Amino acid sequence: MLKTIQAVLFDMDGVLYRGQQVLEGVTELLHFLDTSGIAYACVTNNAALTPQQYEAKLAAMGIQMSATRVITSALVTGHYLRRHYPQGTRVFVVGMDGLREALFADGYFVADDVLPELVVQGADFQLTYETLRKATLFIRGGAVFIATNPDKTFPAEEGLIPGSGAVTAALVAASDVRPVVIGKPAPTMFLIAAELLGATPEHTLVIGDRLDTDIGGALAAGMPSVLVLTGVSGRSEAEAGPIIPQMIMPDLTALLKAWQG
Repeated sequence: MLKTIQAVLFDMDGVLYRGQQVLEGVTELLHFLDTSGIAYACVTNNAALTPQQYEAKLAAMGIQMSATRVITSALVTGHYLRRHYPQGTRVFVVGMDGLREALFADGYFVADDVLPELVVQGADFQLTYETLRKATLFIRGGAVFIATNPDKTFPAEEGLIPGSGAVTAALVAASDVRPVVIGKPAPTMFLIAAELLGATPEHTLVIGDRLDTDIGGALAAGMPSVLVLTGVSGRSEAEAGPIIPQMIMPDLTALLKAWQG
């Protein structure tokens, strides 16, 4: 399987790092991909940070990764919406800088908190009742509801805190409308990311630490996958199914050794 791979999509937390600690084998694997001419990028459901902010975060940990190699659910949401809605579409955002930049930086969409055609929602760490009130009324009034990702929690230093999916749950409860979801484990994110790398799904490898989002999304997108045991999901869970990766590796060092061998 590994010999046919043309591109790699990495999850980040639990694969490249855990907390502020770089995991074993990251630098060596990235060097191998660079020298082998294999395209790669990171895909993350976190729409709070911009790719440039991720570049700085990774650099602080010693991982040299250009912002162009960081594909957030906000970025993919922007690509998806540009394919389905014309320039000038009015958008109300429930979210943070990463999502706002992805939607409004080039002027394609218009920010509107009066009569939007779309409500696009991600994580919002400064969420207010007024924002929820407006979004609910807009959705009930006919605006299309788009959610960047379904993650109900977000890993913070102090523990798990409400994530994008928790905000989605509040809006679904208030509006009785379920959104179009872009991020993992929906295949949309994986397919757009592979396209951005110039690769086809069957030759794009997904490396993740979570069966439900990373591996499940890879299967939905028709992509081979590797589960590394440095994050959330364990070997026994992976072997029991129903979501089964093509390969299970203890870490990226073991994956690199198998790839080179």
